[in-house]
Amino acid sequence: MAVRGETKRRMLLGGVALLRERGSAGVTIDAVLARTGAPRGSVYHHFPGGRRQLLSESLGLAADAIATLIEDSASDSPEQALRRLVEFWRKLLSAGDFQAVCPAIAVAVGGTEDDRALHPEVAEILIRWRTALATSLAAAGIPPTRTESLANLTLSAIEGAIVLCRVTRTMDPLDQVAAELEALLTAAVPKRG
Repeated sequence: MAVRGETKRRMLLGGVALLRERGSAGVTIDAVLARTGAPRGSVYHHFPGGRRQLLSESLGLAADAIATLIEDSASDSPEQALRRLVEFWRKLLSAGDFQAVCPAIAVAVGGTEDDRALHPEVAEILIRWRTALATSLAAAGIPPTRTESLANLTLSAIEGAIVLCRVTRTMDPLDQVAAELEALLTAAVPKRG
């Protein structure tokens, strides 16, 4: 017998995978049920708000995973934190045969009514990630006048590289962006002594 909440989590993880692969238009009740093997009655039990609730909670779960990765890297050097983030995406891209993109970006650029309804959530997610990156950079001694712009640049460059990896089916864009960002972050950290 399934542990309480296990079915809901499995459905959310299925929703996250579909968001990465197909964008929000691909997150349908039927697609999630097919992917997870969950019984149809689970939808009404766990997601009384239907598809929109499933989509929102899947997006939130994906966002929390990336935010946690960034926040857990706050005590690392900026270069180490960058490497962890890049490795996270490298694994997802490899495991998904280059079909994965960031769920938040998939919703941000999607053109459906559901995408537009989730734009405020996506904005909050991206601000949370940027703030976590900026906090990490500040902890490394980078001046406050640069932390937000460097966090924006890092986030934008990685997200763009993920899209390029998907369409070119190679890790080269991510590797190149990571190398350039690492050099930039190394130069931005004040030298001690």
